[in-house]
Amino acid sequence: MINIKNLHKSFGKNEILKGIDLQINKGETAVIIGPSGSGKTTLLRCINLLETPNGGAIAIGKNEVMFSGNKKISTSEVQALRKQTGMVFQGFYLFPHMTVIENIMEGQVTVLKRSKEEAREKGLKLLQKVGLLEKKDQYPCELSGGQQQRVAIARAMAMEPEVLLFDEPTSALDPELAAEVLKVMKDLSKEGMTMVVVTHKMSFARDAAHKVVFMENGSIVEVGTPEQVFENTGNERLKKFLSIIDD
Repeated sequence: MINIKNLHKSFGKNEILKGIDLQINKGETAVIIGPSGSGKTTLLRCINLLETPNGGAIAIGKNEVMFSGNKKISTSEVQALRKQTGMVFQGFYLFPHMTVIENIMEGQVTVLKRSKEEAREKGLKLLQKVGLLEKKDQYPCELSGGQQQRVAIARAMAMEPEVLLFDEPTSALDPELAAEVLKVMKDLSKEGMTMVVVTHKMSFARDAAHKVVFMENGSIVEVGTPEQVFENTGNERLKKFLSIIDD
């Protein structure tokens, strides 16, 4: 499903990603963990080309894009790769002047060219899925942070991506509201949605991940199942990280 080969990304002279190799199979939930500054979010943003890598390759399904320092990536290549991904950010980025259902309909109508009726029907089904059908006609300012994030997930799913990308989706939420969002994500994982999640929630990684990726200093240090990473790792740096991380 996702195949990343020798991926490099620098900002000026600062090398953020130092030759990342990672494969994520269809239906897997891959959770990326590691200390701040390790390159987790940059890797996630490279997957859907919010950041353009300096070298290497990214393939999602049959679409592969190769990167080199002097090669310009075409708009069609960007669109083909990005069409397969949906991104959920730390912030919710809902349109404040639109109701919940209008937020979910907007991309479907403008990008996928669905009729408003079809987009609304899809949106209502997704709101029911995330437990917010009764909020369909409210505005974002009338919702809690956890509810807004669940709407953001529904909006991303409405575009029917092959992969959902999550960048610290609960970092701005208190524990009770974070639990609401994590439950939705766990349900998606159980249903076989392919997901890549950057998070500091180790409990989510233990419970929902098929693959845990530990990064440090722009490199992948260890990849394994939750049991391998949390219970049986021999890597001392990973052990130290897990011993101090606040879950």
